Amino acid sequence: VQLQASGGGLVQPGGSLRLSCAASGDTLGDYAVGWFRRAPGEKQEAVSCVTANGKIMYADSVRGRFTISRDNAKNAVYLQMNNLKPEDTAKYYCAADSGILTGTCSHPYLDAMDYWGKGTQVTVSS
Repeated sequence: VQLQASGGGLVQPGGSLRLSCAASGDTLGDYAVGWFRRAPGEKQEAVSCVTANGKIMYADSVRGRFTISRDNAKNAVYLQMNNLKPEDTAKYYCAADSGILTGTCSHPYLDAMDYWGKGTQVTVSS
């Protein structure tokens, strides 16, 4: 499966963005899909993930502000980001996997997801 993340941009603190992860080559609904971010000089962080059967995880840093969702008809997964903060500034990536462990949206398997898209930059600044 090939993934393409889009929807990033520059937004003021308190603003919103919706990221899209579009898939080709396979049915994204059969995969767990995760959103990750990496800021300069920081470690990669798993932001949110949804399994093929709908289990969802959120990082503590985004819970209550970010919402992950699927649209199987469009073969896509979205990340709605509200009340954005400057510390949300990072490059955001989506990844997918259908493995028994790597498809569970559970640590420590999240970072081992097989398929990764190119990132989209999110900058939160006034």
